[in-house]
Amino acid sequence: MSIITLTTDFGYKDYFVSVIKAALLHEIPSTTIIDISHEISPFNHTEASYILKNAYSSFPKGTVHIVGVESEFTPENKHLVMRYDGHYFIGADNGIFSLLREGIPYEKLVEINIHNAILTSFPVLDVFVKVAGHLSRNGSMDVIGKPIHHMKELRGVQPVLNESGNQLIGSVIYIDNFGNVVTNIKKNSFQEIQKTRTFTIFTKNVKFDAIYTSYASAINFNIPKENREEEGKKIALWNAAGHLELSIYKSNPQKVGSAKSLFGIDFRDTVTVVFD
Repeated sequence: MSIITLTTDFGYKDYFVSVIKAALLHEIPSTTIIDISHEISPFNHTEASYILKNAYSSFPKGTVHIVGVESEFTPENKHLVMRYDGHYFIGADNGIFSLLREGIPYEKLVEINIHNAILTSFPVLDVFVKVAGHLSRNGSMDVIGKPIHHMKELRGVQPVLNESGNQLIGSVIYIDNFGNVVTNIKKNSFQEIQKTRTFTIFTKNVKFDAIYTSYASAINFNIPKENREEEGKKIALWNAAGHLELSIYKSNPQKVGSAKSLFGIDFRDTVTVVFD
């Protein structure tokens, strides 16, 4: 049984997601279709790669991942199939795949060349579905594309350490459904730089001097509930993906606000760590 995942910026208001699934079921009747996300911010390569990178490895090897973010076929936006880490990724050559693999070599890369055989104005529906069907039937990548050895590379999204080694400058790469702010600062590299030094995290008008391992670890449950700081507490923590995240404990963006709104932080804003 094949597995196809979908990651798009289509949302759910329109009919696009449903007709893609219908087309996949016609093409591969026995397939299992899993939605990773359809709420990617429009054309946001960084957000798409972050979500996909932290989801794909949970699926079995051989899973086919369709990426419908900025997927319109143009002379400057070719369509690719990448085999990476035992998985297949179908999408446009817009930099998402380079962010996904973070410099780790791919196993094979082809430029899809079946467009002339398919009349389409909706490439994710038509071309990507046909390619997914072919791969799900253990078809060769060479049948649907020509081998190439390069893809569009997106750079400038890594944290920067100053020459003195006492400031790590990162940025916001993702804001989740709770309004939590995810940065591009990763736990392993942070700890290598920190060593035994103390630190302060600065962004806009807030600062933090501790990083927790979970939301709950920031709360002192030995204090009676009515006396302890809980809802509304600002927290810096390492999230499940190993990224530095700035959060409000039990935030509700619709009612009391979130890290994004209360801290005044948005996508690409700077987050600086100063080591003492």
